Amino acid sequence: MNVHLGSVLDEFVADLLKSGYYQTQSEVLREGLRLLKEREEIKRLRVAELRKEIAVGIEQADRDQFVDGPEAFAKIRRRSAQRKRSKG
Repeated sequence: MNVHLGSVLDEFVADLLKSGYYQTQSEVLREGLRLLKEREEIKRLRVAELRKEIAVGIEQADRDQFVDGPEAFAKIRRRSAQRKRSKG
């Protein structure tokens, strides 16, 4: 595989090699791809969790178990004010 990274990333890879932490360009790219894969997995899990929470919210709304907007924001403002007072 031949990959063109561009001057900025080429310099970054060169600096990593100079540091001695990585021995080859392939090691640097494998580590970068491993981190990217990890990040994508975390993102996938977060989206799945968000979908679950949305489904719960929809079910609650269907049962009329929800708080209207102004009431929800008032509650948020009260909690925020309490936190500020406790820190202050």
